[in-house]
Amino acid sequence: MDFFERQDEARRHTKLLVVYFAAAVLSLVVVINAVVLLVLASFGSYGVPIWKSIPISSVAELSLPFSQAELLFCVTIGTLVVILIGSVFKTLQLARGGSAVAELLGGRLIDSNTTDADERKLLNVVEEMSIASGVPVPQVYLMDGEAGINAFAAGHSTSDAAISVTRGCMKLLSRDELQGVIAHEFSHILNGDMRLNLRLMGLVFGILCLTVIGRILIRAQRSKFLLPIIGVSLIVIGWAGVFFGRLIQAAVSRQREALADAAAVQFTRNPAGLAGALKKILIHGSRIDSPHAEEASHLFFANGLDTSIFATHPLLTDRIRALRPTFDGKSPRAIEKPAFAIAPSSQVSGTPEIPVVQAGASRFVAPFVAEHAIVAHIGQATTQHLAYAADLRDTIPPAIEAAARDPLAASGLVCALLLASEPSMQEQQFEVLASVTSEAMLNETAQIWPEVQVMPVQAKIPSLDLALPALRRLPPEQFQQFRAAIGTLAASNAKSDLFAYMLQKIVARHLDTYFLPERRPVTQFYALHPLARDCGVLLSATAYSGQEDATELSAAFAKGAEYLRQAARCEIPLLPPDECDLSGMDAALERLSQAVPQIKKNLLGACVQTVAADGVIQQGEAELLRAIADALDCPVPPFVQPEEVAATA
Repeated sequence: MDFFERQDEARRHTKLLVVYFAAAVLSLVVVINAVVLLVLASFGSYGVPIWKSIPISSVAELSLPFSQAELLFCVTIGTLVVILIGSVFKTLQLARGGSAVAELLGGRLIDSNTTDADERKLLNVVEEMSIASGVPVPQVYLMDGEAGINAFAAGHSTSDAAISVTRGCMKLLSRDELQGVIAHEFSHILNGDMRLNLRLMGLVFGILCLTVIGRILIRAQRSKFLLPIIGVSLIVIGWAGVFFGRLIQAAVSRQREALADAAAVQFTRNPAGLAGALKKILIHGSRIDSPHAEEASHLFFANGLDTSIFATHPLLTDRIRALRPTFDGKSPRAIEKPAFAIAPSSQVSGTPEIPVVQAGASRFVAPFVAEHAIVAHIGQATTQHLAYAADLRDTIPPAIEAAARDPLAASGLVCALLLASEPSMQEQQFEVLASVTSEAMLNETAQIWPEVQVMPVQAKIPSLDLALPALRRLPPEQFQQFRAAIGTLAASNAKSDLFAYMLQKIVARHLDTYFLPERRPVTQFYALHPLARDCGVLLSATAYSGQEDATELSAAFAKGAEYLRQAARCEIPLLPPDECDLSGMDAALERLSQAVPQIKKNLLGACVQTVAADGVIQQGEAELLRAIADALDCPVPPFVQPEEVAATA
């Protein structure tokens, strides 16, 4: 199953989730109405049990202010209103994405400049996974008050994703074990599970709302009798909501957790690491003590609550046996070796040493190998990509790494990456930059520019991704300056450097989600016909960037357009350059990003055909394709040589 099929499956699970939710709400309404009928059948108007005074058959004749049917109708409407308000409240509370969930569960954002050895180890593992998978570096949180071993990934998309781990997870796991846990969470990011889990969290809270209100009333101090009694009653009634909420969480989560384990092993090629983490959970536990753990239990790496028949995860012993068939099911003894000894980042214990990936490959044969490497590998990171990421991160110059971890310096780094290569244009860009940004940011740009000049093209996107956590810490006024600066640079590069424009698009897209939260668009396009002109804008711009000869340009565009026509039976127009400018590209990419996964797959395949029309894909063209895929929220791993090629290079 490829990336796009997994995304489609996540969408189908979302529809199934709505069905589960509707069934749970209906069942909850029936249960509450049954309780009301039981109360009516047990107590008269004056609080005297009916069985001592009035036959049960005479309940309908009681002098109530309204009929029994009206009462049940009001109870039904009231229940639905409570569930709706609870679900809407929680959904709005989680609108900021993964950071909202992490903070709700007591997480603390780890500073990208941290000097703590354990926190640095954790950040290094997350950064390597991000580079290897082509996903922007998510925000990383630490749950300081949680001693158990657990973690989760949350967010609406890769732009607002967050990974949170417990202190026990960070302290008790070795680097290989921690890498297995983080790889598991990255599989949730790549498989579209995060959005599904966040929607589930909002819906389940509505179902649990009666129990939550009951707990609040029990803790109320204003009344020593009435409010706690009402609270207990709501909790008793609300147990039906707890039952159905747990049932939905288990139904949605269990299978996806098993798939995430398998994907993590495929990613790291190290089942011993993930199995070791699960074995340590048998010793130290994985319980989450946060009062919000119940509503988020389906997010966790392992069961965050006491086990039950509605546990959201498969049994630990079953998960371990899937990784280690010889496991006897007994809790392992305490591990004597240091729990967090750091293994070399370019090797994985228990597997043969992976050859160092050659980052200097200048071209890929097209079209077959190029299309296979670019489209079929979207969201399909491998151990080779992980080794490449570790090597690349280790070879980043200290000045670049330091700049990527400081908010102001990271701003200068991004501006430097967007500067044109021609000296005459650079002078003009610095003059324009001085008019829209601060002197401090201008100085940072000039200071880091010599390092950026010699940076290989394949290191530019990873450098941007590494800088994102620091850029999210910019004060709002500095972000506005930074946003204006990169917009100005993109406008100056739009006609001569499509790759620089796409780099700016990557940064703007991921940061706008954080600084300028708006209602996220739902999928609006299920067919290619309404997007034909937008596809024309993108394919035309891609053809103009790679070809100068008019004949070759037309041939390159025609190859991509024909690919789309065969896939979707839709004619794509070749547009003049003035219709593929900055505003045109922005509008086109915004609409294309709202298409269903299969449309995105066909579009990226067409872009590959356009770029590969001359028979080769240069390294810069390959990185351009990665940037286009990122704008469509389709993460592409780095392009690395096959192992057999690297071994003979």
